[in-house]
Amino acid sequence: MNREERYEYGMKVLEQVDGEAGQRIVNSLADTSPELGHQVVAWAFGDMYARPELPPRDRQLVTLGVLTALGGCEIELDVHINAALNVGLAPTEIAEALLHSAVYCGMPRAINATLVAKKVFAERGLLPITNVG
Repeated sequence: MNREERYEYGMKVLEQVDGEAGQRIVNSLADTSPELGHQVVAWAFGDMYARPELPPRDRQLVTLGVLTALGGCEIELDVHINAALNVGLAPTEIAEALLHSAVYCGMPRAINATLVAKKVFAERGLLPITNVG
């Protein structure tokens, strides 16, 4: 595929996974670094997210874990918690993944990520959730 075809393909994947939230990120880069926006779409989504070896829900679980571990990624967590819901993860599964991350990256980062999830769940009318166990 040429550059434009990769972008168009990546945009289809981005729309399926991230919806409007992903497009807002790309748009926010347009006046500062349009090339970064292009790479997010063409490379991250057109090449990486489109790979068939992991289903989209598993890719989102990995993404949530990494963003939680990195810390300071609240904007990206907002996008990817929405994406996780878009690809079929339940709020309880997301909350459990963030809880599990506390073991490996610490309570403060897990709490920060969970508070982002709370915001997203509230915006989507998914609160309260009940945890089993």
